[in-house]
Amino acid sequence: MNERAGSWLPKLQEVGERLAEEWVTSRRPASSGDAPQPHELRASDADRERIAQVLQDAHADGRLSFDELEERLGTLYAARTLGELAGLTADLLPAEEQPINLDGRPVSAIFKKEQRGGRWVVPAELDVTAMFGTTKLDFRDAILQNRQIIINATLVFGGLEIHVPEGLEVVRVAKGETVRLTKQPTEPGAPVVEIRTTNFAGEVKIKEPPRRKRRR
Repeated sequence: MNERAGSWLPKLQEVGERLAEEWVTSRRPASSGDAPQPHELRASDADRERIAQVLQDAHADGRLSFDELEERLGTLYAARTLGELAGLTADLLPAEEQPINLDGRPVSAIFKKEQRGGRWVVPAELDVTAMFGTTKLDFRDAILQNRQIIINATLVFGGLEIHVPEGLEVVRVAKGETVRLTKQPTEPGAPVVEIRTTNFAGEVKIKEPPRRKRRR
């Protein structure tokens, strides 16, 4: 055998990701198209400040001229949507370092670890696949597209790890049974993440913030 040991792994990952994409596509219901897309969501002042900081840093190290900085800042403070903001830093940072992430594609970990976090828009329905790997979703600084998020998780000897902020409830639905995974109480009407699992020796872990000590 002439192939180096381990050289088959990238090929296996590629095939696994293609099969995972075909699997989730085949079982995904048709979208109603009523919900706004991630790039259509309204931007907050905090989101604008994130972008402004990146632009100022790019000017400080010479990637943007003063005129370019002024032009982009003008566009920034006139922008209304997250999509408009994201376009202002697309040529300044690699995808994984962008201050706002609008990537709503499925998350697949085939013989590896994949994660999504930071300031990202969680689509109303997200497909996650972990085959002999781990997917990590961090909701602590995320923007939820809906108050109810559905995660279709296919776990084959893989794991799904979710980090949640206070006030977010997570439930798991499998074989017609619903189990609450978060331990801390939430307010009525709080946003909910519903994990629908197709599970073959897979594991779901929820990471919650430490409980606040009650004042006496």
